[in-house]
Amino acid sequence: MSNSSKTPHAPQRVIKTRRDYNLWVADQSIEDFALRYAPASVRKWSPWTVTNTAISTVSFLAMEAIGATMLWQYGFSNAIWAAIVVCLIIFLTSWPISYYAAKYNVDVDLLTRGAGFGYIGSTITSLIYASFTFILLAFEAAIMAMALELALNIPLSIGYLISALVILPLVVKGIGFINKVQAYTQPLWLILLVLPWIVVLWKQPHLLSDSIHFAGAVSASSDFNLYYFGAACTLIFVFVIQIGEQADYLRFLPQQQQAKRSWHLAVFLGGPSWILAGFLKVCMGMLLMLLAYQLLVPIAELDNPTYLYWMAYQQFIPSPQIALLLTLLLVCLAQIKINVTNAYAGSLAWSNFFARLTHSHPGRIVWLIFNVLIAVVLMEMGIIHAVERILGLYSNLALAWIGAVVADLMICKPLGLSPKGIEFRRAYLYDINPVGVGALVIASCVSMLCYLGVFGLTAKGLASFIALGTSMLCVPLIALLTRGKYYLARPPEQIASTPVATCVVCERDYEVADMAVCPAYQHSICSLCCSLEARCHDLCKPHARWTVQLKTWIERYLPKAWSQRLNTRLSQYLLLMLSLGLILAVCLSLVYLQEKTYLEAVNEQAIQQLFTLFLKIYTILFLLISVAAWWLVLNDQSRRKAEQETHQQTRLLIEEIAAHEQTSQHLYDARIQAERANEAKSRYVVGISHELRTPLNSILGYSQLLQKQEQLSPQGQTALGVISRSGQHLTSLIDGLLDLSRIETGKISLNMVDVHFPHFIEQMIQMFQPQIEQKRLHFICEVSEHLPEYVRTDKKRLEQILINLLGNALKFTTKGEIHLKLEYRFQTAYFEIRDTGCGIATQDLERIFNPFERGSNVVQGGFTGTGLGLPIVKLLVDLLGGQLSVTSELNQGSCFKVKLYLPSKALVHPISNVQSNQITGYIGEQKRILVVDNEAVDRGLVANFLRPLGFIIQEAESGIDCLRQVPVFQPDLILMDLNMPMMGGWETAHLLRQNNITNVPILIISANVNEREGNPQDAVLSEDFMLKPIDLNLLLNKIGDKLGLTWIDQSTASTTQASLAAQRSEPISAQPSKTTAMVNEPQPTHTQSMTFDQALNHLEQLIGQGYIRGIQRAVQQYQHDFPEYNELWGQLNQSVQKFDLKHARQLLQDAR
Repeated sequence: MSNSSKTPHAPQRVIKTRRDYNLWVADQSIEDFALRYAPASVRKWSPWTVTNTAISTVSFLAMEAIGATMLWQYGFSNAIWAAIVVCLIIFLTSWPISYYAAKYNVDVDLLTRGAGFGYIGSTITSLIYASFTFILLAFEAAIMAMALELALNIPLSIGYLISALVILPLVVKGIGFINKVQAYTQPLWLILLVLPWIVVLWKQPHLLSDSIHFAGAVSASSDFNLYYFGAACTLIFVFVIQIGEQADYLRFLPQQQQAKRSWHLAVFLGGPSWILAGFLKVCMGMLLMLLAYQLLVPIAELDNPTYLYWMAYQQFIPSPQIALLLTLLLVCLAQIKINVTNAYAGSLAWSNFFARLTHSHPGRIVWLIFNVLIAVVLMEMGIIHAVERILGLYSNLALAWIGAVVADLMICKPLGLSPKGIEFRRAYLYDINPVGVGALVIASCVSMLCYLGVFGLTAKGLASFIALGTSMLCVPLIALLTRGKYYLARPPEQIASTPVATCVVCERDYEVADMAVCPAYQHSICSLCCSLEARCHDLCKPHARWTVQLKTWIERYLPKAWSQRLNTRLSQYLLLMLSLGLILAVCLSLVYLQEKTYLEAVNEQAIQQLFTLFLKIYTILFLLISVAAWWLVLNDQSRRKAEQETHQQTRLLIEEIAAHEQTSQHLYDARIQAERANEAKSRYVVGISHELRTPLNSILGYSQLLQKQEQLSPQGQTALGVISRSGQHLTSLIDGLLDLSRIETGKISLNMVDVHFPHFIEQMIQMFQPQIEQKRLHFICEVSEHLPEYVRTDKKRLEQILINLLGNALKFTTKGEIHLKLEYRFQTAYFEIRDTGCGIATQDLERIFNPFERGSNVVQGGFTGTGLGLPIVKLLVDLLGGQLSVTSELNQGSCFKVKLYLPSKALVHPISNVQSNQITGYIGEQKRILVVDNEAVDRGLVANFLRPLGFIIQEAESGIDCLRQVPVFQPDLILMDLNMPMMGGWETAHLLRQNNITNVPILIISANVNEREGNPQDAVLSEDFMLKPIDLNLLLNKIGDKLGLTWIDQSTASTTQASLAAQRSEPISAQPSKTTAMVNEPQPTHTQSMTFDQALNHLEQLIGQGYIRGIQRAVQQYQHDFPEYNELWGQLNQSVQKFDLKHARQLLQDAR
């Protein structure tokens, strides 16, 4: 006894090994729902199948043996009335137990828990029940062994093993296989059993009249005697526990449906009806004993069922050998049928017993073997005969138990003294319910005193009835006194609205009737895992533990001084020592009684010497028990103190964890705020980049157009170069800001394209070689000769990786060399950048890949930088699925190795790589291009760039305008902006495809970089996305790739034009045209007859087309034709050079 801790227990943590263990135990194909109720999902057998299995338990031959014994010892009147009365009582007590077991689908152990005994209190009855199963198993196996010896001359010791061990494989798979065994053996067993009955009654009808006048060997009379009647009842009362084995099967009956009569009939046939067949077997045992007696069978064998049925078979089979073999077959079938049940029920009983006391369950199979081995030991050691002598005491215990259960079911529940249902779950039960346990103790003590003759001879004979009556009387009285408070420790909680729930420990689904809410795990837990939980200390019901209950009762009913003395280490030691001593005394008494039987025929002195020997053995073992008891008590106290300290430490840890959780919550809130701020910053960066890209598109676009002008001076070319480089630098800065923003938010993505790998590497080398040579460093390049022509990768990210690594090598190397090595094997590229620079300290090798971190020697050396280069490289390499490694030695240099998967790409046609300033047109039919953009400046830039190359350009200022113009204009290609009012680019492209308006290629040109990932449709490929500012070379490559164009550059312009002219039967101009297209460009027809107005109209047409180069040529021609208007031509040239076409059109209108 110990004080329960008032400190809160820590929530339990599910241990993986524990879960695996429970899963192994929960294999229901073997466990057969030991320790738990049978759910509806496994009650799949028909009522007749379950009933047939249950009624098969009546096959045991001990009934015939007891009938023969009663008639032989106590005479007919006492024997027959004992059989009638006891069978009637067993029938009446079996009915409610069978009904509740079938209704609530629980075995007799679980039924006892909820019928007044409590969770731990029912372990007493589990032990009584388990002992019944192995005693009956030993009795029946001994009968079979004696039959084997008689028929086949097999020694008894071997026969015991055979008869017991043959049961094991039949019981391993539980009721599923047992159903088959009973069904297959039932017809043959029934024939072999009933056939000798019929023949004996037919051929020996005088046995009935002879039995009436048979006088018992003990009673010496055939008349009725109350004492001998009671003694005869004691023999058969032991089978009152047989209903437990029936209940173990009846729990698998299907749920009670609308056909209630058939269900009740199944319960009746599988439950109480067994004793009706048993009554017939008892009576036939009496008749067969009388037949054997008349046939001069030895008196010692008159209660041996083998001899009884051998004599019966010889009544119609002349050959004794054949009759004996048929008897052996009957005995073997009968023993197998009953011992399958005994072994099965015993495994369930031992599972319940040990699981509750030890919180451990190695599996039903272990207890099955354990139960069978106990029976083998009893038979092999001959102790079974000593057990026969104490069956009277045992029957009193059994009746006290069954009487308490029946009284609760039949009296307390109808009167409302106990809950209506059967609660078997540990989480809701008191450990000790004084109703059932108190009735059992009182009835057992009173009946045992009667059986020992304390209250006289009559009370001794009727001890069994006293045990049953006392138990049934005490149950309602104790329930009334306690007001039924000890049936439920707490009201059951609703698990879930669904029929099944998941156990937090074994993570399996069970019906809610088999689940409980566990505050230790803070989740629902199944009954099996709850039973095996040893760490929670009944946190859900601390007041219901047996130690707390016992302490409460002691303090309530004993003086305070006594209660304090009892709750000490010494009292615990004395209680444990006396309990173990009592158990040892009972065990040695059984052996003593067995040995005394053999010595009774010798002399009294030998018996006295035997008693002295056993007394000495008991004394020595009791001394050992005394030492062991101290060890157990002290060890238990040490364990309790350790647990108490653990609980205190756990409580402190919980408090600390709670504080950390609060801090973590504050940090989480701060992080959320920071992330929101960061997202706002990212949105701002993306928005500002969009606003910057739009004017940059015009700046860089028109600078590229101006650079194509032939009349530009060297100073103009230089200025435009500065503008272009500055714009590209600004674009690079914008891209860097976006990359940093993506890195911080984790939203960076890849744009996989086909890259001309050798050309790409050559560009990288050409980019750095002048800078490296400028620093007077030696640049070594080792590039494999086996590079594929094209690879699939994100060109921009790969370029970024190499630029960062080569740039770092260039920055941190002041003398020596920079070595670039590239190898390509098995679709994988291996880059190695090695330098002879300042190197990296060992302690900095991992730190340099963190954002804003730089090497200590780099800072001291005065090298500038932000500390973002290498972190971005590391992120990009990981994003591309590659590996980055670094080795370095301080002041000796560094070596970065990059391994990237770059699959080679076999292209159908090469990727275009043309330069816009070298292209004058294309071969083939003239192509129509629709430019969709809400910005007129951006539309004009694209139009001005493409019209001189011979494309027919149409502009649309919105998505709606695009949908309206496409059917009319019928373009070959659409250039689409995304961010437009009313209808965006994605929606427009989707409608074009969905409504089958056109299937021509669509190229997206957008200033919003995030729009690439926002494509919700399949209308546009990711490769067809271009960012502003537009790279005109890239745009020209995309157009050529999509339309399959063959470009005409300046070097082949005249030849191509001659070829086209010959095909079209046109004269070849003496001067090669600057532009040859699918259709000839709109060229001015210069004749002496052209008037000034016609010249103005022609110029207005060219201005409307945005054809800058054509306007400049025409103005140059008209300066020669109309020199009187040189001022006008000069103003037009200035306006065209500024791309101010609106002012140029105004000049033409003013000149009219």
